[in-house]
Amino acid sequence: MSARCDLLIRGGTIVDGSGGEPFTGDVAILDGRILAVGRFDGTADEVIDATGLTVTPGFVDIHTHYDGQAIWSDRLSPSSSHGVTTVVTGNCGVGFAPCRAEDHDRLIRLMEGVEDIPGVVMAEGLSWDWESFPGYLDALEARPRDIDVAALLPHSPLRVFVMGERGARREAATAQDREKMRAITREALDAGAIGFATSRLLIHRTKAGEHIPTYQADVEELKAIAGVMGEAGTGVLQMVLDAPFASWPDELAHLLAVAEASGRPATFTLGTANKGEPVWREALRICDEANARGLSISPQVLPRPIGMICGFELSTHPFCLCPSYQAIASLPLSGQLAYLRDPEFRNRMISETPDEGHPLAMMTRNWDWIFPLSDPPNYEPAAETSIGAQARASGVRPEEVACELLMNGGAGDGMLYNTLGNFYEGELSEIYDLINHPGVVMGLGDGGAHYAAICDASYPTFLLTYWTRDRDGPRLGIAQAVQALSSRPAETMGLNDRGRIAPGYKADINVIDLDALRLHAPHVRHDLPGGGRRLDQAATGFVATIVSGRVIRRDDAPTDERPGRVVRGAQAAPVSVTA
Repeated sequence: MSARCDLLIRGGTIVDGSGGEPFTGDVAILDGRILAVGRFDGTADEVIDATGLTVTPGFVDIHTHYDGQAIWSDRLSPSSSHGVTTVVTGNCGVGFAPCRAEDHDRLIRLMEGVEDIPGVVMAEGLSWDWESFPGYLDALEARPRDIDVAALLPHSPLRVFVMGERGARREAATAQDREKMRAITREALDAGAIGFATSRLLIHRTKAGEHIPTYQADVEELKAIAGVMGEAGTGVLQMVLDAPFASWPDELAHLLAVAEASGRPATFTLGTANKGEPVWREALRICDEANARGLSISPQVLPRPIGMICGFELSTHPFCLCPSYQAIASLPLSGQLAYLRDPEFRNRMISETPDEGHPLAMMTRNWDWIFPLSDPPNYEPAAETSIGAQARASGVRPEEVACELLMNGGAGDGMLYNTLGNFYEGELSEIYDLINHPGVVMGLGDGGAHYAAICDASYPTFLLTYWTRDRDGPRLGIAQAVQALSSRPAETMGLNDRGRIAPGYKADINVIDLDALRLHAPHVRHDLPGGGRRLDQAATGFVATIVSGRVIRRDDAPTDERPGRVVRGAQAAPVSVTA
């Protein structure tokens, strides 16, 4: 009797996620797993002809904030539009569990400030049919969605749950507090948390501008929590360090102390400045030395500038703190335009000094690092195209250039790209070196957060187009790029059952027309709960995206399939099977 499969991907160029050379072959899928790779002569219920196309593992984004969106939506877009089949939530130590009913508003304000998710969206979209972290995972499991979700236990909710107002005020945890945190951490790991996340970052603030509960938390508290992962022999530590405002050696000392005490792997956000001394190289050296001592430390890097998208319909722009604009900021764009189209109003707004506000809103006037956002978007723009350079060339104020670009001929829908980091000396050469470093892992898509400021969840498409094909300069090979998007991040988080195309692995797969693959400019959608806005970004060239053997996207459009599940705990590498 001939072998059979549910789905056969026939004759594609397979880039299997191992980093090895691409090869031509078939991929047979049965019961959500890869049955065979190479030549398959059996029968199939469905066949995808992949001749001339590239077949890759599904991509894994290990730094997202879909904690809320995974509750109120069955699609984790934009990530699933860019070949991502597994996301990790709970990053930066923020999330929605554990949480008592009386703290719902507190966590909403926290997420509103740190992750730029509108409070009204969360108030309407969150069902709050949980209190404990296991209950939250159960709530996720009960809802259908397109892709898989794994979750870290977030430190801020944990701290508030145990300590109440004392935790929110950042008081030191007592021995009794630490023991309660340890008990909840054990419960979370038993239920399926894949690790623990925290943040030390100065600009992570609540909506009211207060420091988050975990800012400068004592290292003994972190050791106590992470020690539970060491005892259980599972879990990854994720941390956002305060290196932009403190030294890398000092900040990494906290991370390494916790990792060493617990014996668990750790990952942290690493980026470059745009100018000055390249101090991040010292961070890499410290990590290399730690790994040579037997630790497992993975700096996490975004493969393009760290930045914000600015616009009148978005969270920030160069005039968002100006008094005249503040008076109309709550209006929809259509209402704002009644004022913005008035030359007298614009001239007054342009001449004003911005008030103080959220730290990110105060970073919108670094004119030499702000650029027009084109279609297709250019994420390595030339210095002469910056707002500052254009103003100097035209002999006008940069505010005038910025306002004209944002007005976009009167439509008011122009966008600017504010490069805050990862753009050292105005190019991506330093990022090229970082993403080629063997200890670095790719991530930081931030999907589900910063809805009206950031759209970095599209980075897989950017990596596959710009870094392997379009860049005028050093590039990556396709095998290296695919490995960086699939098996490397999966293995970093202990998800060893995915990220490769080989018998026995989970059948999360992309079929891509690399020649036709394109990344389009971000655009605004109003599809969040309560009509809230978010940035979305489309790609063309994804012929099929498959999760657990079911096609969730076909020809760049979603299907009705919702096979996504909650990934509970670390996953072992499969035992290979043959047809």
